[in-house]
Amino acid sequence: MSRTNGSPRDAVMLRSYVDLDRHVRAFAEGHLSLLIVIGLPGLQKSTAIQQALSEEVCWLEGNATAFGLYCRLYESRNRPVVLDDVDELYTDKAAVRLLKSLCQTVRQKTVRWDSDARTLRSEEIPTHFVTTSRVIIIANQWRTLNENVAAIEDRGHVVVFEPASEEVHSRTARWFDDQEIFEFFGRHLHLIEKPSMRDYYKAAEKKRAGLDWRSALLQRWLPPTTRIVAELVADDSYPSETARIEAFQQRTGQVRSQYFYHKRKLRSGTCHQQSLSENGRLTRTKQAPERQVLKLSDFRTSPDAQALSAFSAVESIPTDST
Repeated sequence: MSRTNGSPRDAVMLRSYVDLDRHVRAFAEGHLSLLIVIGLPGLQKSTAIQQALSEEVCWLEGNATAFGLYCRLYESRNRPVVLDDVDELYTDKAAVRLLKSLCQTVRQKTVRWDSDARTLRSEEIPTHFVTTSRVIIIANQWRTLNENVAAIEDRGHVVVFEPASEEVHSRTARWFDDQEIFEFFGRHLHLIEKPSMRDYYKAAEKKRAGLDWRSALLQRWLPPTTRIVAELVADDSYPSETARIEAFQQRTGQVRSQYFYHKRKLRSGTCHQQSLSENGRLTRTKQAPERQVLKLSDFRTSPDAQALSAFSAVESIPTDST
């Protein structure tokens, strides 16, 4: 799995929900004054933090203005602060100045706002105040735009959360209740490069609406080059494998070995028996590794079926060598 775009160079990489929960629990217990959690959408980063913070907290969404942030921080002084979805907020110079003050590595921090004094007086908010608030910042991506942003990073603990698809699949079992969709995900974990729990939820919505949720998922999971290989394998008009490789090279400009790489990718994986127990927990019995394939039965008859029929052809792909 590729590293999250824009993550700080010295960030700690977390691959499991156990490790994420440990860091969040350390913050909740008062051991960490600033925790920055970076990770792709759909991983329930915010949910993990909400569950860990039992005390009253100030939860701020990333669409808050710098001035609005100052006012909320004053109203919530001395309480833990969670800044959720701050992908735009930390690009605001005024907001970054506030965060630098709020995230100082001392217990009591002085936060200031030197403009809009008249507005502050009308709201009975001072131009500066002292607070002991600790801070969690949640972001889908992070860019060290300048020295001020780097200074915020340096004040705290930065973690990048990048769980594998199987890790996300196991966590999803805590709340997801559609066995058929859950098993479909389990059969194709090796295809999922950017797992998201929202895909489970959207698949369930499509299923309830009678839409072709399987095809939609496979289109999302298979990258363009892999799709091309699947289409070539499914096309019986090619007289030989050599002809398919030549067509692959013409369409992609890539070398022969890449054809076999993507062909193997369609078949790679480990076979598991997976189910959701009555309480929603994942139960799994791992079997011996075997070649995983996309099956024709994974598709429903739909307007997209013809375009996607190529994927079912990997069922009959013979073992090749490069």
